[in-house]
Amino acid sequence: MSLKKNDIQYRPEIDGLRAIAVLSVIFYHGQINFFNHNIFSGGFLGVDIFFVISGYLISSIIMREIIDKKSFSFKYFYERRIRRILPALFFVMLISYVFAWHYLLPASFIDFSRSTLSSLIFSSNFYFWVEAREYAAELSLLKPLLHTWSLSVEEQFYIVFPFIVLFLFKFFKKNIFSILLTMFLMSLLFSEIYSFIYPSLNFYILPSRGWELLSGAIIAYLQLKYGRNNQTSYSNFLVTIGLIIIFISLLLFDDSMRLPSSITLMPVCGTLMIIYFANKKDFITKILSTKPFVGVGLISYSLYLWHFPIMAFSRVNNISPAEIDKYKWILLTFILSIASYFFIEKPFRNKKKITVKTLAISLSALFVFLISINFYTIRSKGFSESLAWMLQKEFVNIEPKGKLKDKNGNECHGVIMLADSCIFNKRSEKKIFLVGDSHVASFMYEFKEKAIKENYQLLTRTSGGCIYLPDFIRKQFFNKDKKKLSKECNYKYLNDLRTELLSNPQSIVIIGGRLPLYISGNYFDNKEGGIERVDINFEYTHYKNKYSWQEGFKKSIKELTYNGNKVILLYPIPEVGLNVAYALFKDMPIRDLAGNQKNFLVKNRITTSYDVYKDRSKKSFKLLDSIKGKNIYRVYPHQLFCNKEFTGRCITHNEKEVFYYDDDHLSGKGAEKITDLIFNKIQIIDLNKN
Repeated sequence: MSLKKNDIQYRPEIDGLRAIAVLSVIFYHGQINFFNHNIFSGGFLGVDIFFVISGYLISSIIMREIIDKKSFSFKYFYERRIRRILPALFFVMLISYVFAWHYLLPASFIDFSRSTLSSLIFSSNFYFWVEAREYAAELSLLKPLLHTWSLSVEEQFYIVFPFIVLFLFKFFKKNIFSILLTMFLMSLLFSEIYSFIYPSLNFYILPSRGWELLSGAIIAYLQLKYGRNNQTSYSNFLVTIGLIIIFISLLLFDDSMRLPSSITLMPVCGTLMIIYFANKKDFITKILSTKPFVGVGLISYSLYLWHFPIMAFSRVNNISPAEIDKYKWILLTFILSIASYFFIEKPFRNKKKITVKTLAISLSALFVFLISINFYTIRSKGFSESLAWMLQKEFVNIEPKGKLKDKNGNECHGVIMLADSCIFNKRSEKKIFLVGDSHVASFMYEFKEKAIKENYQLLTRTSGGCIYLPDFIRKQFFNKDKKKLSKECNYKYLNDLRTELLSNPQSIVIIGGRLPLYISGNYFDNKEGGIERVDINFEYTHYKNKYSWQEGFKKSIKELTYNGNKVILLYPIPEVGLNVAYALFKDMPIRDLAGNQKNFLVKNRITTSYDVYKDRSKKSFKLLDSIKGKNIYRVYPHQLFCNKEFTGRCITHNEKEVFYYDDDHLSGKGAEKITDLIFNKIQIIDLNKN
């Protein structure tokens, strides 16, 4: 096998490909809209493009050295990787830590430090998988280092692949292509199968991403052996087709699809076609080789490193950003990335400026420092002792809504099968069912404690965006136009729940949900600057299209009352339109212990309009009021918060306590209040029984 001259050299069009990849990722994570439409719904595929490019370039370097020198220097290879990856990564981690200390609540700060530690040992992909967060979920957008999962995948590949290539060249030189192709197909098959059975695991790990990296390796091998096939009459056509395929994928794919899987072959093949068939004379290659594309491609690593922390910390401070805010994030990302490229990336890649000894000392010191401060952050519980006293009381150990677990550690909220739901205090014959969505789940923990204390058996039956609607099918909408059937709150779950409730006619059934959202189809605007911007919604359809979900809701509840169940209807919990905790932090430093927090909170109350609440909830009240019967009881959460302390206003906190976890879910203190309100009604039910 002989090396084809001039085949391995700097190729500006590959930097142009990098530019497309990183910009698509940035637009996707920034949730940038063009003419009120998120046209880059598949922007996350930029990572897949990066994997192909990395596989091609790394394999080219390794194979060329083996062919030219008949040996391979692991020391030189890993030194280059270290110079390329670690200095900028460590610097971004260090700056991010400063902002995490200032902006994040202790629980989130601890999560940040754990993710930093996992990134430092090239395993953050496993950490974020174990965290069980959907990559595209809104909560994920608040994790500053989530994007490092892809770096960990690449780093794991860099550690393993040189040994594989060296082994193949030494013992299976004639079969290298066949073996690489077999590895590619095995990884692709693994990815295809796991996209069905373990989609979250499939997204994050090297075995399911390896085929994307190996596709670049195969092209590198073919190029080294046969040269690039870019002088034919159809090469220009194939490069054009490759770019079209990439853009079709970026525009039409979305995060509800099974990815990575065989579907991802589209952008991968498009990238391979450009890499293998690009010619300096063809139109597409000329475009990709222009200064704007190449310039963005050169700083693409810094752009990737900076964009996610900038957006995550900005969202912490502004959970509902306007479009202009998003463009400001991108501008800041470019400014920091240019600085990072010229003052960190380039100097550290230059052996004359940064010697091996200086590199080793500086990176070792940074590594130890980052390890130390993040371990200490975890040990100190996110520096909770320095948190403002009122916020410390409420938010030090708080977990996201609905995190009640049974004795085996299984979560009680968001189960797919009814059999997996939680039951507490089984010895009691007095049963209470909690039925509804995350608004109901937000007070499950406090309600469970109270129920056990009062000797009731509690059965939790809650799921996100799920209300009690037997015989209905729920669809989830993403980005306003993409929809799919819901796995949670499915037809079987709702009808099994109906059977269970009817089988317990003497039970108390508490039914609630975010009815104003489901009725209007719009997230909350408090008319005072607080506007929720969320890209997921729900639609319920009767399986025979007999009647609307509102009519089905009424029929299902009346059926329970005729059956003898005592039904407590939970009226709408007042929405806020902005994250209460972070809105407080925005103006009051969370670690300011000057002792004047109480005065600040008295003078800077976060309240919303009671009139807006009434207008928003009018149809919800009408629906619930129309359900009548002797076994119907009603609980009005707004009586706790609205038109009470301030005329015409709904409060979110007082000088001692915060009542909301975020913009519409109750905190621990809010949950205690609504639990007491519901149990007052339960006492009336018990008196009526006697």
